[in-house]
Amino acid sequence: MKMLLLNGHGIDMRVSGAKLHIKNGRTSSTEEPEEYVYSPKRMDIDHIIVYGRNGNLTLDAVRWLIKHNVQVTFLDWNGKILSTLQPPETTNVKTKFVQYHAFEDEESRIKIARKFIEAKFDKSIVVMDYLKQRYPAIDYDFSEDIEKLKSAKNIREIMGIEGGVAWKYWNEFNKAIPEEYDFCSRIDQYRRATGAGDKVNVMLNYGYALLEAECLRAINTAGLDAHVGFLHEMNPSKNSLAYDLQEPFRFLVDMAVISLIESKKMDNTDFIRTESYSLRLKPSGAKKVTEEFNNWMNKKVPYKKQSVMWSYALLLKTRELAQYLVGKRKTLDFSKPAYSVERQDSDDIRQKILSISYSDWKKMGFSKGTLHYMKKNAEADKPFTLNSHVRERLEIWDNY
Repeated sequence: MKMLLLNGHGIDMRVSGAKLHIKNGRTSSTEEPEEYVYSPKRMDIDHIIVYGRNGNLTLDAVRWLIKHNVQVTFLDWNGKILSTLQPPETTNVKTKFVQYHAFEDEESRIKIARKFIEAKFDKSIVVMDYLKQRYPAIDYDFSEDIEKLKSAKNIREIMGIEGGVAWKYWNEFNKAIPEEYDFCSRIDQYRRATGAGDKVNVMLNYGYALLEAECLRAINTAGLDAHVGFLHEMNPSKNSLAYDLQEPFRFLVDMAVISLIESKKMDNTDFIRTESYSLRLKPSGAKKVTEEFNNWMNKKVPYKKQSVMWSYALLLKTRELAQYLVGKRKTLDFSKPAYSVERQDSDDIRQKILSISYSDWKKMGFSKGTLHYMKKNAEADKPFTLNSHVRERLEIWDNY
């Protein structure tokens, strides 16, 4: 998956000489906007995100993008989807009919809705485990909620259980966020009429909008109806099924935001405060979040004896849902592919490195320079990785 973010004033997309010409917008009078030219059949972008304020998109450019299977998503300044231009959808009327029947059948709907939340709980645990390695104060237990979910009798009960886990999740998530981000809770932001008021929620909102757009693309490809979900109720102009499909994959946005925060890539200049005291991403901030989200969607995970990117896993799980609805699959499981990650910069590793004396390290025949570099990384707040031979040396020191 490869995204192209366009923002600023004066965005332009048009076709000339059979090639697609794209000019990015300006965010200042001194800035020279980037320009891109794509030849027929050689488009390496599959999703264009338009975060800009104004510009031109010609009809020839629309045709060109459709023929090259490129999705175009328009976001408003709040980071919410205004509209999305989709490639031609799969026209299988039977798939949509069985989707509608499954929605109307309460037993089927509850069964499918529970699968989405089971997967969300599973991935929430992955995020918590990942963060706890670095932040020992994180403490969580979803076991009681998981048991309650198994016996939930209706959608409202399922949503209530999900809300309880979300409250626990964001309270613990908060422990990994530096104080300068002023992040209180993800739950609190829904009570603010003026929108997100802190940097973390701004980034999360924007990232979830990107994820929603990818879900819409997968739904379109699988021939399902984005407006008819199983967990989320139908509402005018709401993509209920896209919201359902987001649940097992929201952790990718959460991990992307954590990566940006821990690596200190985000600056105060990436945000702007509006007159209503809401916070918004500037073009520079939107670019950073888009790139990090794209990186996570392109990470590979083992699935069915293959190594697939998360973007493709999202498409595969959407197709599996369609196959389940039409009777081609007997089971449905959104928890797979499973994901787990062990941090090389965990709190235990940092403390171990800091406790090693230079004399002991040298007695084992290792360079003081290497240990000095490791200690500097361990003392810093930023993430770090260790080469395999360094990890082997740390294991030797454990037994020394």
